[in-house]
Parts: sequence; C-alpha cells; structure tokens
Amino acid sequence: MNRTGIVIILLCFLVAVAVVLWERRKTRKTMEEIERMLDAAMTGSFSETNFDESRLSALETKFAHYRSAAEASSRNVAQEKDKIKSLIADISHQTKTPIANLLLYSELLMEEALPVSAKANVEALYKQSEKLRFLIDSLVKLSRLENGIISLAPPQQAALQPLLESVVEQYTAKASEKGLSLQLQDTDAFAVFDFKWTAEALANIVDNAIKYTEHGTIRISAVSYEMFARIDISDTGTGISESEQAKIFARFYRSNSVQKQEGVGIGLYLARQIISGEGGYIKVASVPGKGSVFSIFLPK
Repeated sequence: MNRTGIVIILLCFLVAVAVVLWERRKTRKTMEEIERMLDAAMTGSFSETNFDESRLSALETKFAHYRSAAEASSRNVAQEKDKIKSLIADISHQTKTPIANLLLYSELLMEEALPVSAKANVEALYKQSEKLRFLIDSLVKLSRLENGIISLAPPQQAALQPLLESVVEQYTAKASEKGLSLQLQDTDAFAVFDFKWTAEALANIVDNAIKYTEHGTIRISAVSYEMFARIDISDTGTGISESEQAKIFARFYRSNSVQKQEGVGIGLYLARQIISGEGGYIKVASVPGKGSVFSIFLPK
C-alpha cells in the first residue's frame, strides 16, 4: 500500500472519530436540554426558547402544550374542589339547626305527661333524629377527607396511652349503661399518628364493640414492634362470619344479622380511611358467637 492510501485511510478514520464525537456531543446536549425542560416543567417555570424546525423545538412545543393542559386541568380540579367544599359546608350548615330542633323538641315532649303510645313514638323520633345527626356528621367528615378539603395533620410520634385513655373516658359511661366492662391495659408503646383523627377512628370501633356486645368485657391494649405499634380492641359480642369480614369496611355495609341494631354502616369505613391516611391499616379476627378483635397497625 502506498503512502497516499495510508493517508486516505487515516483521514477517513479521523473523520469517523470526529463524527462519532460530534454525534455524542450533540446527543449529550440534547439530553441535557430535555433534562432542563423536564426540571422546568416540574417546577412550573417551563417556557419555549427554540423556534426553529428542529425536533428539539417540536419537543419544546409539545412540553409547552402539555404544561398548558396540565395547568388548565389543575385549575378545573381546584374549581371543582371549591364547589364541593361550598356544597358540603351548605349541607352541614343547613341541616344542623333543623336536626338540633328535632332533638330539642323531642326531649321537651319526653318530659311531658304523654300516653304510653305517644311517649314511645317520641322516643323513636328522638332516636331517629340522633341517627340522622350522626349520619350527616359522618358523611360530612368523610366527604371532606375524600375530597382533600381537610387532611390529617402531619403525624407526629407520640405515646399511645393518652390516646387510648381519651377513648376509654369517652365510652365508659355508655358501656356501663349496657352493663359492660370497658378495660384498658396500660402501655408504653408509641407510634406516629394524628391524635384527633386516630381517636375518631378508635371511637368508631369501640362504639361498634359496645353496640354489638350484650354482656362481657371490651378490652383495649397495645403492643410495640420494631416498625409499628398494634392497638387491639377485643369484645365478647356477636362476632362476624368469615365471609363478611372483608365486607364490613365497605361504605354503608351492614350484615343481615345486625339489621335490628341501630347503625348506618359508615363508622368502620371512616375508621379505615383515617388509618390508611396515616400509613397504617386495620384487620379483624372474629368467631361468630364469641366476639371479635379489631387490630389497628400504626407506623412508628
């Protein structure tokens, strides 16, 4: 091979190397530009800077259109949320006074000297008014949680004992009226939770335990593990069949076996929504006729 051929081969090799390096540099710049556009899109500061016929310019245009669509969608969601918020507030406000009046006048009538049949009707009216108030209050809370109108406060690590004591204090009288014993086992366990809403979830479970237990004891205890804490609420009530245990946390679900009991089937659903929002979960173990144990798992 003569010198000219060698020179040509070297030149071709150098040109090939230069082309490869140029393409790599071009690809790197393109990737850096795409990364810049993605970062800008995530922070909401994206704007088009290239207005030529290149594919990068077309990509910028698509990003700009996507951002505009996303902003429009976000505005629509915010507007819908405001409408829902106003509607819930109106329902809560407009129903509060009539229900309070129903309860007040029912109580006043119960103090009057009424015939036995009329007295029974007034008592039934009072109970139904209480049920209606509980239902509306629960639906308002649930709607606000599900639509993000209110949210759980940033969970904080705290001892479980004060939380459990507050629930026991709230329901001791109700349990005693039914001849039940409500017991709390002291604990030094702690977890990460929102005090107000976790108390609401536990209260719903304890209320159910009292409602569906005719005699015996309701026990509340807690145990600590490495990654989570478990709160157990056990009763000696009617129990829940295995086929229904997966259904009881559904909204408005009520077993045929408890239709005669007062209730609307929303307490356990609300409890699960609250505990799930805190990064925890609820499970149940039950034997029909012997009672149930509801276990609430909260992260530590």
